[in-house]
Amino acid sequence: MRGIPDTASRNTPSRRVVVVGAGVGGLVSALLLSASGLEVTVVERAARAGGKLREIDVAGQGIDSGPTIFTMRWVFEAIFAAAGARLEDHLSLAKAGILARHSFDDGSVFDLHDDLEKTVEAVERLAGAAEAKGYRAFSARTEEVFHTLNGSFMEHPAPSPLGLARASGLGGLAALSRIQPFTPLSAVIARYFRDPRLRQLFGRYATYCGASPFHAPGPLMLIAHVERLGVWLVDGGMARLAGALERLASERGAVFRYGTEASEIAVGQGRTTGVRLRSGELLQADAVVFNGDPMALATGLLGTAARPALPSWPKCDRSLSALTFSMRARTHGFPLSRHTVFFSADYAREFDDLLVRQRLPEDPTIYVCAQDRDAGDGPAPQGPERLFLLVNAPATGDSSPFSPAEIASCETRVMQRLARAGLTLSDGMAAPVTTAPADFAAMFPATGGALYGRASRGWASSFQRPSARTKLKGLYLAGGGVHPGPGIPMAALSGRHAAVSLMADLASTAPSRKAATSGGISMRSATTDVTP
Repeated sequence: MRGIPDTASRNTPSRRVVVVGAGVGGLVSALLLSASGLEVTVVERAARAGGKLREIDVAGQGIDSGPTIFTMRWVFEAIFAAAGARLEDHLSLAKAGILARHSFDDGSVFDLHDDLEKTVEAVERLAGAAEAKGYRAFSARTEEVFHTLNGSFMEHPAPSPLGLARASGLGGLAALSRIQPFTPLSAVIARYFRDPRLRQLFGRYATYCGASPFHAPGPLMLIAHVERLGVWLVDGGMARLAGALERLASERGAVFRYGTEASEIAVGQGRTTGVRLRSGELLQADAVVFNGDPMALATGLLGTAARPALPSWPKCDRSLSALTFSMRARTHGFPLSRHTVFFSADYAREFDDLLVRQRLPEDPTIYVCAQDRDAGDGPAPQGPERLFLLVNAPATGDSSPFSPAEIASCETRVMQRLARAGLTLSDGMAAPVTTAPADFAAMFPATGGALYGRASRGWASSFQRPSARTKLKGLYLAGGGVHPGPGIPMAALSGRHAAVSLMADLASTAPSRKAATSGGISMRSATTDVTP
Protein backbone atom coordinates (compact mmCIF):
# COMPACT_ATOMS: atom_id res chain seq x y z
CA MET A 1 0.00 0.00 0.00
CA ARG A 2 1.20 3.44 -0.85
CA GLY A 3 2.28 5.58 2.05
CA ILE A 4 1.38 9.23 2.54
CA PRO A 5 3.84 11.62 0.92
CA ASP A 6 5.30 14.21 3.26
CA THR A 7 4.68 17.80 2.19
CA ALA A 8 5.92 19.24 5.46
CA SER A 9 9.33 20.86 5.33
CA ARG A 10 11.30 23.16 7.57
CA ASN A 11 11.86 25.44 4.58
CA THR A 12 8.22 25.70 3.45
CA PRO A 13 5.15 27.00 5.30
CA SER A 14 2.72 24.45 6.72
CA ARG A 15 -0.17 23.50 4.49
CA ARG A 16 -3.61 24.04 5.99
CA VAL A 17 -6.49 21.58 5.71
CA VAL A 18 -10.06 21.90 6.95
CA VAL A 19 -12.01 18.70 7.61
CA VAL A 20 -15.77 19.21 7.60
CA GLY A 21 -17.35 16.57 9.83
CA ALA A 22 -15.96 14.42 12.64
CA GLY A 23 -17.38 11.07 11.64
CA VAL A 24 -15.02 8.12 11.40
CA GLY A 25 -13.88 9.04 7.88
CA GLY A 26 -13.14 12.63 8.86
CA LEU A 27 -11.38 11.56 12.05
CA VAL A 28 -9.10 9.18 10.15
CA SER A 29 -8.26 11.87 7.59
CA ALA A 30 -7.56 14.39 10.35
CA LEU A 31 -5.34 11.93 12.19
CA LEU A 32 -3.25 10.94 9.18
CA LEU A 33 -2.93 14.48 7.83
CA SER A 34 -1.95 16.00 11.18
CA ALA A 35 0.52 13.16 11.74
CA SER A 36 2.07 14.14 8.39
CA GLY A 37 2.75 17.66 9.63
CA LEU A 38 -0.21 19.49 8.09
CA GLU A 39 -2.15 22.14 9.97
CA VAL A 40 -5.57 20.52 10.39
CA THR A 41 -8.80 22.04 11.68
CA VAL A 42 -11.92 19.89 12.08
CA VAL A 43 -15.30 21.62 12.19
CA GLU A 44 -18.29 19.64 13.43
CA ARG A 45 -21.77 21.03 14.04
CA ALA A 46 -22.56 18.39 16.67
CA ALA A 47 -21.26 18.58 20.22
CA ARG A 48 -18.87 15.64 19.89
CA ALA A 49 -17.09 13.37 17.45
CA GLY A 50 -18.53 10.21 15.94
CA GLY A 51 -21.12 11.12 13.30
CA LYS A 52 -23.35 8.07 12.92
CA LEU A 53 -21.25 6.42 15.64
CA ARG A 54 -23.67 7.78 18.23
CA GLU A 55 -24.06 7.22 21.93
CA ILE A 56 -27.42 8.15 23.46
CA ASP A 57 -27.85 8.80 27.17
CA VAL A 58 -30.73 6.89 28.72
CA ALA A 59 -31.24 7.06 32.48
CA GLY A 60 -27.65 8.18 32.98
CA GLN A 61 -26.00 5.52 30.84
CA GLY A 62 -24.62 5.82 27.32
CA ILE A 63 -26.05 3.34 24.82
CA ASP A 64 -24.45 2.57 21.44
CA SER A 65 -27.10 3.78 18.99
CA GLY A 66 -25.38 3.59 15.64
CA PRO A 67 -22.98 1.04 14.16
CA THR A 68 -22.40 -1.65 16.77
CA ILE A 69 -20.19 -4.18 14.96
CA PHE A 70 -16.41 -3.75 14.82
CA THR A 71 -14.71 -5.78 12.07
CA MET A 72 -11.56 -5.57 9.93
CA ARG A 73 -9.39 -4.79 12.92
CA TRP A 74 -6.30 -4.77 10.72
CA VAL A 75 -7.51 -1.59 9.00
CA PHE A 76 -7.42 0.31 12.28
CA GLU A 77 -4.13 -1.25 13.33
CA ALA A 78 -2.59 0.10 10.11
CA ILE A 79 -4.11 3.56 10.63
CA PHE A 80 -2.90 3.84 14.22
CA ALA A 81 0.54 2.54 13.21
CA ALA A 82 0.72 5.17 10.46
CA ALA A 83 0.26 7.80 13.16
CA GLY A 84 3.00 6.25 15.30
CA ALA A 85 0.65 4.54 17.76
CA ARG A 86 -0.74 1.12 18.59
CA LEU A 87 -4.46 0.36 18.48
CA GLU A 88 -4.28 -1.81 21.60
CA ASP A 89 -2.92 1.12 23.62
CA HIS A 90 -6.07 3.13 22.85
CA LEU A 91 -8.88 0.57 22.70
CA SER A 92 -9.63 -2.58 24.66
CA LEU A 93 -11.07 -5.21 22.31
CA ALA A 94 -12.41 -8.71 22.91
CA LYS A 95 -13.02 -11.17 20.09
CA ALA A 96 -16.54 -12.56 19.83
CA GLY A 97 -17.02 -16.31 19.59
CA ILE A 98 -20.67 -16.05 18.58
CA LEU A 99 -20.95 -13.57 15.73
CA ALA A 100 -24.72 -13.31 16.03
CA ARG A 101 -27.73 -15.24 17.31
CA HIS A 102 -30.71 -15.60 14.98
CA SER A 103 -34.33 -16.26 15.85
CA PHE A 104 -36.66 -17.39 13.07
CA ASP A 105 -40.42 -17.09 12.96
CA ASP A 106 -40.85 -20.86 13.29
CA GLY A 107 -39.21 -20.73 16.72
CA SER A 108 -35.80 -22.10 15.69
CA VAL A 109 -32.62 -20.42 16.94
CA PHE A 110 -29.25 -20.48 15.21
CA ASP A 111 -25.83 -19.18 16.27
CA LEU A 112 -23.24 -18.11 13.71
CA HIS A 113 -19.72 -18.71 15.06
CA ASP A 114 -16.33 -17.34 14.14
CA ASP A 115 -15.13 -20.96 14.08
CA LEU A 116 -16.00 -22.60 10.76
CA GLU A 117 -16.46 -26.10 12.16
CA LYS A 118 -18.77 -24.93 14.94
CA THR A 119 -20.96 -23.20 12.39
CA VAL A 120 -20.96 -26.26 10.12
CA GLU A 121 -22.19 -28.32 13.07
CA ALA A 122 -24.82 -25.70 13.91
CA VAL A 123 -26.07 -25.65 10.31
CA GLU A 124 -26.35 -29.44 10.32
CA ARG A 125 -28.37 -29.37 13.55
CA LEU A 126 -30.66 -26.72 12.09
CA ALA A 127 -31.14 -27.95 8.54
CA GLY A 128 -29.31 -31.19 7.87
CA ALA A 129 -26.09 -32.50 6.34
CA ALA A 130 -26.74 -31.20 2.82
CA GLU A 131 -27.09 -27.63 4.08
CA ALA A 132 -23.95 -28.05 6.18
CA LYS A 133 -22.09 -29.06 3.03
CA GLY A 134 -23.56 -26.02 1.29
CA TYR A 135 -22.34 -23.77 4.08
CA ARG A 136 -18.81 -25.15 3.77
CA ALA A 137 -18.83 -24.40 0.02
CA PHE A 138 -20.35 -20.97 0.66
CA SER A 139 -17.59 -20.15 3.15
CA ALA A 140 -14.90 -21.12 0.68
CA ARG A 141 -16.43 -18.91 -1.99
CA THR A 142 -16.85 -15.92 0.37
CA GLU A 143 -13.18 -16.20 1.27
CA GLU A 144 -12.25 -16.17 -2.42
CA VAL A 145 -14.47 -13.15 -3.07
CA PHE A 146 -12.88 -11.29 -0.17
CA HIS A 147 -9.33 -11.90 -1.34
CA THR A 148 -10.28 -11.04 -4.92
CA LEU A 149 -11.78 -7.67 -3.97
CA ASN A 150 -9.92 -6.57 -0.84
CA GLY A 151 -6.80 -5.20 -2.50
CA SER A 152 -8.16 -4.45 -5.97
CA PHE A 153 -11.41 -2.79 -4.87
CA MET A 154 -11.69 -1.85 -1.20
CA GLU A 155 -8.03 -0.87 -0.87
CA HIS A 156 -8.00 0.94 -4.22
CA PRO A 157 -8.80 4.66 -3.92
CA ALA A 158 -10.78 4.86 -7.18
CA PRO A 159 -11.60 1.46 -8.72
CA SER A 160 -13.26 0.97 -12.08
CA PRO A 161 -14.48 -2.21 -13.81
CA LEU A 162 -11.75 -1.94 -16.45
CA GLY A 163 -9.06 -1.17 -13.90
CA LEU A 164 -10.22 -4.07 -11.76
CA ALA A 165 -9.96 -6.43 -14.70
CA ARG A 166 -6.53 -5.14 -15.68
CA ALA A 167 -5.18 -5.41 -12.15
CA SER A 168 -6.46 -8.96 -11.81
CA GLY A 169 -4.52 -10.44 -14.73
CA LEU A 170 -5.52 -13.67 -16.43
CA GLY A 171 -5.81 -15.68 -13.23
CA GLY A 172 -7.64 -12.86 -11.52
CA LEU A 173 -10.15 -12.60 -14.34
CA ALA A 174 -11.22 -16.16 -13.65
CA ALA A 175 -11.64 -15.27 -10.00
CA LEU A 176 -13.62 -12.18 -10.92
CA SER A 177 -16.00 -14.28 -12.97
CA ARG A 178 -16.61 -16.49 -9.94
CA ILE A 179 -17.67 -13.64 -7.64
CA GLN A 180 -20.90 -13.36 -9.67
CA PRO A 181 -21.13 -9.57 -9.91
CA PHE A 182 -24.18 -9.68 -12.21
CA THR A 183 -26.27 -11.93 -9.97
CA PRO A 184 -28.39 -10.63 -7.06
CA LEU A 185 -27.19 -11.68 -3.64
CA SER A 186 -30.39 -13.64 -2.97
CA ALA A 187 -29.88 -15.70 -6.13
CA VAL A 188 -26.23 -16.38 -5.29
CA ILE A 189 -27.15 -17.59 -1.81
CA ALA A 190 -29.90 -19.80 -3.22
CA ARG A 191 -27.21 -21.78 -5.08
CA TYR A 192 -25.73 -22.88 -1.75
CA PHE A 193 -28.80 -23.24 0.48
CA ARG A 194 -32.29 -24.62 0.03
CA ASP A 195 -33.42 -23.90 3.59
CA PRO A 196 -35.34 -20.57 3.57
CA ARG A 197 -33.99 -19.66 7.01
CA LEU A 198 -30.39 -19.82 5.83
CA ARG A 199 -31.26 -17.89 2.68
CA GLN A 200 -32.79 -15.21 4.88
CA LEU A 201 -29.86 -15.18 7.27
CA PHE A 202 -27.11 -14.72 4.67
CA GLY A 203 -29.27 -12.43 2.54
CA ARG A 204 -29.37 -10.01 5.46
CA TYR A 205 -25.82 -8.92 4.62
CA ALA A 206 -27.35 -6.67 1.96
CA THR A 207 -28.86 -4.54 4.72
CA TYR A 208 -25.34 -3.77 5.97
CA CYS A 209 -25.25 -1.52 2.88
CA GLY A 210 -28.85 -0.39 3.26
CA ALA A 211 -30.03 -2.53 0.34
CA SER A 212 -32.37 -5.40 -0.43
CA PRO A 213 -30.91 -8.90 -0.89
CA PHE A 214 -33.13 -9.20 -3.97
CA HIS A 215 -31.33 -6.29 -5.68
CA ALA A 216 -27.87 -6.06 -4.07
CA PRO A 217 -24.96 -7.57 -6.03
CA GLY A 218 -23.66 -11.04 -5.25
CA PRO A 219 -20.15 -10.00 -4.13
CA LEU A 220 -21.64 -8.66 -0.89
CA MET A 221 -21.35 -12.26 0.26
CA LEU A 222 -17.78 -11.33 1.25
CA ILE A 223 -19.22 -9.81 4.45
CA ALA A 224 -19.68 -13.36 5.73
CA HIS A 225 -15.93 -13.92 5.50
CA VAL A 226 -15.10 -10.51 6.98
CA GLU A 227 -17.16 -11.34 10.06
CA ARG A 228 -15.61 -14.77 10.38
CA LEU A 229 -12.17 -13.10 10.42
CA GLY A 230 -13.28 -11.39 13.60
CA VAL A 231 -16.09 -9.44 15.23
CA TRP A 232 -14.72 -7.45 18.13
CA LEU A 233 -16.42 -6.06 21.22
CA VAL A 234 -15.18 -2.58 22.19
CA ASP A 235 -14.87 -2.15 25.93
CA GLY A 236 -17.00 0.84 26.91
CA GLY A 237 -18.90 0.93 23.63
CA MET A 238 -18.28 1.84 20.02
CA ALA A 239 -18.10 5.55 20.79
CA ARG A 240 -14.70 4.84 22.34
CA LEU A 241 -13.35 4.35 18.82
CA ALA A 242 -14.29 7.90 17.84
CA GLY A 243 -12.81 9.18 21.09
CA ALA A 244 -9.55 7.34 20.50
CA LEU A 245 -9.18 8.72 16.97
CA GLU A 246 -10.01 12.24 18.17
CA ARG A 247 -7.51 12.15 21.06
CA LEU A 248 -4.69 10.83 18.90
CA ALA A 249 -5.40 13.38 16.17
CA SER A 250 -5.34 16.14 18.81
CA GLU A 251 -2.02 14.85 20.09
CA ARG A 252 -0.69 15.08 16.54
CA GLY A 253 -1.80 18.71 16.31
CA ALA A 254 -5.34 18.65 14.88
CA VAL A 255 -7.73 21.28 16.26
CA PHE A 256 -11.39 20.32 16.80
CA ARG A 257 -14.16 22.92 16.81
CA TYR A 258 -17.53 21.52 17.90
CA GLY A 259 -20.86 23.27 17.59
CA THR A 260 -19.41 24.80 14.44
CA GLU A 261 -21.35 24.43 11.21
CA ALA A 262 -19.89 24.81 7.73
CA SER A 263 -22.13 26.74 5.35
CA GLU A 264 -20.05 26.95 2.18
CA ILE A 265 -17.01 25.51 0.44
CA ALA A 266 -15.09 28.59 -0.64
CA VAL A 267 -13.83 28.47 -4.23
CA GLY A 268 -11.44 30.69 -6.14
CA GLN A 269 -9.55 30.32 -9.42
CA GLY A 270 -10.99 26.87 -10.02
CA ARG A 271 -10.08 25.29 -6.68
CA THR A 272 -11.23 25.29 -3.08
CA THR A 273 -9.78 28.02 -0.89
CA GLY A 274 -11.34 27.12 2.43
CA VAL A 275 -14.58 26.79 4.35
CA ARG A 276 -17.01 29.51 5.36
CA LEU A 277 -18.78 28.87 8.63
CA ARG A 278 -22.41 29.62 9.48
CA SER A 279 -21.09 32.44 11.69
CA GLY A 280 -19.54 34.10 8.65
CA GLU A 281 -15.95 33.25 9.56
CA LEU A 282 -13.76 32.03 6.71
CA LEU A 283 -11.24 29.28 7.41
CA GLN A 284 -8.68 29.50 4.63
CA ALA A 285 -7.18 26.20 3.51
CA ASP A 286 -5.07 24.61 0.83
CA ALA A 287 -7.44 21.63 0.80
CA VAL A 288 -10.76 20.54 2.29
CA VAL A 289 -11.97 17.08 3.26
CA PHE A 290 -15.76 16.86 3.32
CA ASN A 291 -16.95 14.12 5.70
CA GLY A 292 -20.67 14.42 5.06
CA ASP A 293 -23.11 12.81 2.70
CA PRO A 294 -22.02 13.57 -0.90
CA MET A 295 -25.57 14.63 -1.76
CA ALA A 296 -25.16 17.68 0.51
CA LEU A 297 -22.51 18.92 -1.93
CA ALA A 298 -24.31 17.78 -5.07
CA THR A 299 -27.53 19.59 -4.10
CA GLY A 300 -25.78 22.85 -3.27
CA LEU A 301 -26.09 22.82 0.52
CA LEU A 302 -22.42 23.82 0.74
CA GLY A 303 -22.71 26.56 -1.87
CA THR A 304 -23.32 26.70 -5.59
CA ALA A 305 -19.61 26.91 -6.44
CA ALA A 306 -18.98 23.43 -5.01
CA ARG A 307 -22.12 21.90 -6.51
CA PRO A 308 -20.46 20.70 -9.75
CA ALA A 309 -17.79 18.84 -7.76
CA LEU A 310 -19.73 15.59 -8.14
CA PRO A 311 -22.98 14.41 -9.74
CA SER A 312 -26.22 13.95 -7.84
CA TRP A 313 -28.51 10.93 -8.01
CA PRO A 314 -32.28 10.51 -7.72
CA LYS A 315 -34.05 9.90 -4.43
CA CYS A 316 -35.07 6.45 -5.62
CA ASP A 317 -31.38 5.45 -5.37
CA ARG A 318 -31.21 6.19 -1.67
CA SER A 319 -30.28 3.40 0.68
CA LEU A 320 -32.48 2.38 3.59
CA SER A 321 -33.00 4.36 6.75
CA ALA A 322 -33.96 2.94 10.15
CA LEU A 323 -36.29 3.25 13.08
CA THR A 324 -34.31 2.70 16.30
CA PHE A 325 -35.06 2.40 19.99
CA SER A 326 -32.40 3.00 22.67
CA MET A 327 -33.51 1.79 26.08
CA ARG A 328 -32.73 0.26 29.43
CA ALA A 329 -34.95 -2.64 30.42
CA ARG A 330 -35.03 -5.98 32.19
CA THR A 331 -35.15 -8.91 29.80
CA HIS A 332 -36.99 -12.18 30.36
CA GLY A 333 -37.22 -15.37 28.36
CA PHE A 334 -35.19 -15.48 25.17
CA PRO A 335 -31.41 -15.76 25.79
CA LEU A 336 -29.95 -12.74 24.01
CA SER A 337 -26.38 -12.71 22.78
CA ARG A 338 -24.48 -9.46 22.18
CA HIS A 339 -25.91 -9.34 18.64
CA THR A 340 -29.28 -10.98 18.01
CA VAL A 341 -31.54 -10.87 14.95
CA PHE A 342 -35.25 -11.68 15.03
CA PHE A 343 -36.33 -12.39 11.46
CA SER A 344 -39.69 -11.61 9.89
CA ALA A 345 -41.81 -14.43 8.52
CA ASP A 346 -41.65 -13.18 4.92
CA TYR A 347 -38.47 -11.36 3.86
CA ALA A 348 -39.71 -10.56 0.34
CA ARG A 349 -42.84 -8.91 1.72
CA GLU A 350 -40.77 -6.93 4.20
CA PHE A 351 -38.70 -5.40 1.41
CA ASP A 352 -41.80 -4.75 -0.66
CA ASP A 353 -43.08 -2.68 2.29
CA LEU A 354 -39.79 -0.81 2.50
CA LEU A 355 -39.00 -0.18 -1.15
CA VAL A 356 -42.29 -0.42 -3.05
CA ARG A 357 -44.92 0.72 -0.55
CA GLN A 358 -42.43 3.05 1.20
CA ARG A 359 -43.78 2.25 4.66
CA LEU A 360 -42.62 0.76 7.92
CA PRO A 361 -42.81 -3.03 7.55
CA GLU A 362 -45.87 -4.83 8.81
CA ASP A 363 -43.65 -7.68 9.99
CA PRO A 364 -40.18 -6.22 10.64
CA THR A 365 -36.88 -7.97 11.10
CA ILE A 366 -35.40 -6.66 14.35
CA TYR A 367 -31.74 -6.32 15.27
CA VAL A 368 -31.00 -6.15 18.99
CA CYS A 369 -27.65 -5.15 20.46
CA ALA A 370 -27.45 -6.15 24.12
CA GLN A 371 -24.47 -3.99 25.02
CA ASP A 372 -23.94 -5.38 28.51
CA ARG A 373 -23.58 -8.97 27.31
CA ASP A 374 -20.65 -10.82 25.89
CA ALA A 375 -20.94 -12.74 22.63
CA GLY A 376 -21.65 -16.06 24.24
CA ASP A 377 -24.12 -17.88 26.46
CA GLY A 378 -23.34 -16.07 29.68
CA PRO A 379 -26.07 -15.14 32.16
CA ALA A 380 -28.17 -12.04 31.66
CA PRO A 381 -27.05 -8.94 33.57
CA GLN A 382 -28.67 -8.35 36.91
CA GLY A 383 -31.22 -5.58 36.65
CA PRO A 384 -31.96 -3.41 33.62
CA GLU A 385 -29.55 -3.71 30.69
CA ARG A 386 -28.68 -1.43 27.78
CA LEU A 387 -30.48 -2.35 24.56
CA PHE A 388 -30.47 -0.93 21.05
CA LEU A 389 -33.22 -2.09 18.69
CA LEU A 390 -33.23 -1.37 14.96
CA VAL A 391 -35.70 -2.05 12.17
CA ASN A 392 -35.18 -1.03 8.55
CA ALA A 393 -37.19 1.89 7.22
CA PRO A 394 -37.50 3.77 3.93
CA ALA A 395 -35.48 6.99 3.57
CA THR A 396 -38.45 9.33 3.30
CA GLY A 397 -37.66 11.52 6.28
CA ASP A 398 -37.57 14.71 4.22
CA SER A 399 -40.66 14.02 2.11
CA SER A 400 -43.07 11.71 3.96
CA PRO A 401 -42.08 11.56 7.62
CA PHE A 402 -43.83 8.93 9.69
CA SER A 403 -46.42 10.14 12.15
CA PRO A 404 -46.19 9.41 15.88
CA ALA A 405 -49.05 6.96 15.43
CA GLU A 406 -47.18 5.07 12.68
CA ILE A 407 -44.04 4.89 14.81
CA ALA A 408 -46.00 3.74 17.87
CA SER A 409 -47.72 1.07 15.79
CA CYS A 410 -44.37 -0.21 14.53
CA GLU A 411 -43.03 -0.30 18.08
CA THR A 412 -46.01 -2.43 19.07
CA ARG A 413 -45.30 -4.84 16.22
CA VAL A 414 -41.66 -5.02 17.30
CA MET A 415 -42.60 -5.97 20.83
CA GLN A 416 -45.11 -8.54 19.56
CA ARG A 417 -42.42 -10.17 17.38
CA LEU A 418 -40.01 -10.32 20.31
CA ALA A 419 -42.72 -11.81 22.48
CA ARG A 420 -43.38 -14.53 19.89
CA ALA A 421 -39.72 -15.49 20.27
CA GLY A 422 -40.11 -15.58 24.05
CA LEU A 423 -38.43 -12.25 24.83
CA THR A 424 -40.21 -9.70 26.98
CA LEU A 425 -38.89 -6.35 28.18
CA SER A 426 -40.01 -4.75 31.43
CA ASP A 427 -39.10 -2.33 34.20
CA GLY A 428 -37.57 0.23 31.90
CA MET A 429 -35.65 2.93 33.77
CA ALA A 430 -36.89 5.54 31.31
CA ALA A 431 -38.88 5.79 28.11
CA PRO A 432 -37.01 4.53 25.06
CA VAL A 433 -35.31 7.15 22.92
CA THR A 434 -36.73 6.73 19.42
CA THR A 435 -34.91 7.87 16.28
CA ALA A 436 -36.92 7.89 13.05
CA PRO A 437 -35.92 8.60 9.42
CA ALA A 438 -36.94 12.26 9.87
CA ASP A 439 -34.50 12.56 12.77
CA PHE A 440 -31.69 11.04 10.70
CA ALA A 441 -32.60 13.40 7.85
CA ALA A 442 -32.13 16.36 10.20
CA MET A 443 -28.80 15.02 11.46
CA PHE A 444 -27.47 14.21 8.00
CA PRO A 445 -28.74 16.80 5.50
CA ALA A 446 -29.75 15.87 1.95
CA THR A 447 -30.15 12.18 2.82
CA GLY A 448 -33.83 11.89 3.71
CA GLY A 449 -32.54 9.70 6.50
CA ALA A 450 -30.64 7.26 4.28
CA LEU A 451 -27.85 5.86 6.44
CA TYR A 452 -25.68 4.15 3.83
CA GLY A 453 -25.30 6.61 0.97
CA ARG A 454 -26.35 5.39 -2.44
CA ALA A 455 -28.03 1.98 -2.40
CA SER A 456 -26.21 -1.09 -3.68
CA ARG A 457 -28.43 -2.16 -6.56
CA GLY A 458 -26.92 -4.07 -9.44
CA TRP A 459 -23.32 -4.77 -10.36
CA ALA A 460 -22.46 -1.17 -11.34
CA SER A 461 -23.57 0.37 -8.05
CA SER A 462 -20.25 -0.41 -6.38
CA PHE A 463 -18.51 1.81 -8.92
CA GLN A 464 -21.06 4.63 -8.74
CA ARG A 465 -20.08 5.85 -5.31
CA PRO A 466 -17.89 8.94 -5.51
CA SER A 467 -14.22 8.40 -4.73
CA ALA A 468 -11.91 10.57 -2.62
CA ARG A 469 -11.08 13.08 -5.36
CA THR A 470 -13.79 15.37 -6.73
CA LYS A 471 -13.97 17.47 -9.89
CA LEU A 472 -13.07 20.52 -7.80
CA LYS A 473 -9.34 20.77 -7.11
CA GLY A 474 -8.52 20.70 -3.44
CA LEU A 475 -11.84 19.14 -2.38
CA TYR A 476 -11.84 15.54 -1.14
CA LEU A 477 -14.52 13.21 0.22
CA ALA A 478 -14.64 10.79 3.15
CA GLY A 479 -17.43 8.85 4.84
CA GLY A 480 -19.83 5.96 4.41
CA GLY A 481 -21.41 7.51 1.32
CA VAL A 482 -18.03 7.42 -0.45
CA HIS A 483 -16.03 4.51 -1.87
CA PRO A 484 -15.58 1.84 -0.53
CA GLY A 485 -18.98 2.18 1.17
CA PRO A 486 -20.84 2.12 4.49
CA GLY A 487 -19.71 0.54 7.74
CA ILE A 488 -17.06 1.58 10.25
CA PRO A 489 -14.02 -0.03 8.57
CA MET A 490 -15.15 1.17 5.13
CA ALA A 491 -15.59 4.73 6.39
CA ALA A 492 -12.10 4.49 7.90
CA LEU A 493 -10.71 3.33 4.55
CA SER A 494 -12.42 6.26 2.83
CA GLY A 495 -10.74 8.64 5.27
CA ARG A 496 -7.40 7.07 4.50
CA HIS A 497 -8.04 7.29 0.74
CA ALA A 498 -8.83 11.01 1.15
CA ALA A 499 -5.65 11.64 3.15
CA VAL A 500 -3.45 9.73 0.71
CA SER A 501 -4.98 11.48 -2.33
CA LEU A 502 -4.73 14.92 -0.73
CA MET A 503 -1.11 14.48 0.31
CA ALA A 504 -0.12 13.14 -3.09
CA ASP A 505 -1.72 16.14 -4.80
CA LEU A 506 -0.06 18.61 -2.43
CA ALA A 507 3.25 16.85 -2.98
CA SER A 508 2.92 17.23 -6.74
CA THR A 509 2.51 21.01 -6.37
CA ALA A 510 5.09 21.57 -3.61
CA PRO A 511 7.92 23.94 -4.57
CA SER A 512 10.60 21.38 -3.70
CA ARG A 513 10.15 17.92 -5.19
CA LYS A 514 12.75 16.58 -2.79
CA ALA A 515 10.88 17.88 0.22
CA ALA A 516 7.60 16.68 -1.23
CA THR A 517 8.58 13.07 -1.73
CA SER A 518 10.90 12.23 1.12
CA GLY A 519 9.78 10.84 4.44
CA GLY A 520 6.05 10.55 4.99
CA ILE A 521 3.97 7.94 6.68
CA SER A 522 4.28 4.33 5.63
CA MET A 523 1.23 2.09 5.98
CA ARG A 524 1.27 -1.66 6.20
CA SER A 525 -0.85 -3.40 3.64
CA ALA A 526 -4.25 -4.34 4.95
CA THR A 527 -4.26 -7.12 2.39
CA THR A 528 -1.21 -8.92 3.71
CA ASP A 529 -1.97 -8.25 7.36
CA VAL A 530 -5.31 -10.07 7.44
CA THR A 531 -5.31 -12.75 10.12
CA PRO A 532 -8.19 -14.63 11.70
